[in-house]
Amino acid sequence: MSGTAVMTRPRYDSGVDTPPDDFSSGSAGLGAGFARGDDAALKAAYDEHGAFIYTFCKRALGPEAGADVTQEVFLAAWKARERFDPSRGSLAGWLVGIAKNKIIDVHRRAGRRVTETELAFESDETTPATGIDQLADKMLLADALTTLPPRARQVLELAFYKDLTHQQIAEQCDLPLGTVKSDIRRGLQRLRHHLETADV
Repeated sequence: MSGTAVMTRPRYDSGVDTPPDDFSSGSAGLGAGFARGDDAALKAAYDEHGAFIYTFCKRALGPEAGADVTQEVFLAAWKARERFDPSRGSLAGWLVGIAKNKIIDVHRRAGRRVTETELAFESDETTPATGIDQLADKMLLADALTTLPPRARQVLELAFYKDLTHQQIAEQCDLPLGTVKSDIRRGLQRLRHHLETADV
């Protein structure tokens, strides 16, 4: 389809053209447009998620192979777009699911195993599938947190990274306890939707 022409090489800077209003950053319409096969949605998806997917691929494969696999991810996603269901999860999560499979395929073809050094994070596992899954989960969680409003993001970070209780968070943020509980509940719902992935 002619829409694939927008991806001649990866573009990872922030100076990209603004997508149409229907496909603005974080727009719910982006996933639906992608699934419909809208060429503008493909470009918007690449502009919004290309850097994230490239970072994931680069950490697992290195810069050159990471750039090549990033292209493969978006081409594969576009060809299989009718299988993407926005109601089941985010487009970012679906793209990461495709990227995991592509990265594992590269290592299998080369007869290699992924090491902790190559993935740049600590892991007790040495198999490619497990290590890549852990890296993907960490990156998706970090990406998902950026989609939350500032207060909700702060509350969840205090709960999970600092291991504070609801009462401690309420005191530290000077918020009512009920507000903290509501923020955490709504934030977890949004994160769950964002983190759901589908394999191609």
